[in-house]
Formats: sequence, structure tokens, C-alpha cells
Amino acid sequence: MASFLHSLDKISGSGFQSKNQYLFGNIDLQLKLVPGNSAGTVITYYLSSQGPTHDEIDLEFLGNVTGQPYTLHTNIYSQGEGGREQQFRLWFDPTADFHAYSILWNPQCIIISVDGKPIRVFKNMQAIVPFPNNQTMRVYSSLWDAEDWATQRGRVKTDWSNAPFTAAFRNYSADACVWTNGQSSCRGSGSGSDWMNQQLDATSLKMLQWVQKNYMIYNYCTDYKRFPQGLPKEC
Repeated sequence: MASFLHSLDKISGSGFQSKNQYLFGNIDLQLKLVPGNSAGTVITYYLSSQGPTHDEIDLEFLGNVTGQPYTLHTNIYSQGEGGREQQFRLWFDPTADFHAYSILWNPQCIIISVDGKPIRVFKNMQAIVPFPNNQTMRVYSSLWDAEDWATQRGRVKTDWSNAPFTAAFRNYSADACVWTNGQSSCRGSGSGSDWMNQQLDATSLKMLQWVQKNYMIYNYCTDYKRFPQGLPKEC
């Protein structure tokens, strides 16, 4: 996929979805986010199935007023149940240049990475919590107005005098198992690529710990006020 733009004004937004459906894959997309006053806007990049018990791997970039950082909001749904939010600031200006945002999804885990650095891992702990491993998903992206909640929980509204808001995308790639007519392109033992069995090695684990220590601003797994009766089982 060549480079392209998402644009948002008061009348309409924009988005795309992949033609193919996937059951596991390694998805990469480079983004350059809306510069300046992006308050109220949300750029999404996610994998999702359909239906009330859908699975979803979700990245949302929540805009902010000029000079304030974006929030990268992540969530994972399995069998229609979400509520697994982790939020991050980024260690660079995501509006100044393109940066790579990756979703690796295999039977063992989901790894979300930024510029090759893992920021979040969700392991397959099927015995205690459902894991997205049996519903095909498409890749989606959009730029839309969410001023009722996106920036400081809706206290800061979209300034439409700055419209159109524009974000740039390039170098989309999907090294993935394509699902066609009830069959996967990764049939057979050993099919797929190295990503099919990839997990964090010692170096990647150190990177993950560095990101989470310095740039994570919310983790549902430490929110005892939200879960006074006990944290979710996967935590």
C-alpha cells in the first residue's frame, strides 16, 4: 500500500479496512499523526472481527492541544469482553515524522510494538481468560471526531477552525495467515513465518520494562479503585 492521508472536517472523516481477513499475523503500519491542536480527534489502527462477541486488538491515538503529548490508548477484546486498557505517552513527537506501529498476533501472545520496541504483551492464558484465537479479523484505521471523551475526558473540545485535520500513513504490510473459504494460508505444521511462534526474548523484555516504567500512564492491571473486589484474573 502506498502512502495516503486520512482527513477529518466537521462534515466527514475517513478510514480504510483490509480486503483480506486474517487468523494470526504480523501487521505493520507507519503513521504521522495530526500536528498542532489535535484535541478531540482520534486516529485508530486496529484488528477486529465482527459480531457481539467480537475480538479486537486496538490502538487509538488521542489528540491533544498544541504542545501537549498524544495518548496512545490500547485495549484488547476477546469474546466481546474488553476493559483491558493500557495507555502510554511516546518518547518522540509522533507528528514530526513517520513511526512504525506493529501488532504481532500469534497463538501464544499479542505483542504491540512502536519502532520495534514492545510496549504491551497479552499472553494466551486460555485456561483463565479467553484469548483471540478463533475469529478472523480485518485491519482497520480511521480518523474521526470524539470530542465527547478523547481529550481530558471530553473537557477539551475540537477546534474546527483548525480543520481539516490530516494524518499520513505509509508502508502498510501484513505478513499474515489469510483466511479464504474456511481455510488458512498457513495450513500445516511449521507454516507461517518466524512470527508465528515469536515471544519476547530477554532483550525485548528489557525494552518492554523500560517503556512501561517510563511511558505507561495507565494500566488496568494496577487499578485497584476500578477493581475493588480484585484485579482481573490475567493480571
